[in-house]
Amino acid sequence: MSQHRETGIGPPDEYVEAEIHRLLAEDPSVAEQGITVVRRETGLVLYGEVESVHRREEILRRVAERFPGVPVTAEIGVIRTEAPTQIEQLP
Repeated sequence: MSQHRETGIGPPDEYVEAEIHRLLAEDPSVAEQGITVVRRETGLVLYGEVESVHRREEILRRVAERFPGVPVTAEIGVIRTEAPTQIEQLP
């Protein structure tokens, strides 16, 4: 019997990890291929960068909606997409 967090028993298994990868890449509302899913003892960690806080929140919402019992930690950074407003001074 496979044990994983979707049923509330043990850490997530490789099938949950693969399903989240598929969701991130194939769901039209997400379509994010730059996010890496890493399985840890306590749950899954999502790594990567996206263009906005809203985008990161949407990814986390979709994953939580599809896998409500899976503990997910987000290590997703936000890339600044607009031009800087100040000139950067290097020492």
